[in-house]
Amino acid sequence: MVMDLAAIVALAYGLYYRRHHRRDLLFAYVALNVGIFAVVSLLLVQRVDIAVGFGLFGVLSIIRLRSSEITQQEIAYYFIAIVLGLVNGLAGEWPLTALLLNGVLLAIMYIADHPGLLGRTRQQVVTLDVVHADPDLLRADLEGRLRARVLHCVVTQVDYVRDVTVVDVRYAVPKPAPTSGPKATMGVRR
Repeated sequence: MVMDLAAIVALAYGLYYRRHHRRDLLFAYVALNVGIFAVVSLLLVQRVDIAVGFGLFGVLSIIRLRSSEITQQEIAYYFIAIVLGLVNGLAGEWPLTALLLNGVLLAIMYIADHPGLLGRTRQQVVTLDVVHADPDLLRADLEGRLRARVLHCVVTQVDYVRDVTVVDVRYAVPKPAPTSGPKATMGVRR
């Protein structure tokens, strides 16, 4: 239990919340993990049939993860929270293996979601007040508005009546210009 709590605190508070700042999902990750751990631990103590285990996964599959409010990145955190609960719940006879798996899972999430790895790429749905027939003009317009290099864009909706285009855009934010440190100024005494 201590190993599971340490792992989920490291994942939820140490990695997810510090990088993404969503309190609602932070709570969901912790609750999901602790719930999985408790159920798996109980199943092991009671020596329940494997069919009950499959039923547990059936219940978990009901969780709605396809909402527009949750990103694929956040679904990955959900999955790791579930796996940590399962690994630690099953770890009764192999605590060192569980400890190693916890470390591997957390290290992979730390690296895979590190802002330095892909921190300059962004995704955004943009609604334009114009319809571009030429894809090159669309790209140029998006780059001008976003002040970034467009990597990929897909038009998802065009409304000729209202003259509106909705575009799903992937773009790279330019590196910030290096700022020079404070300049020493010499005062002139009069």
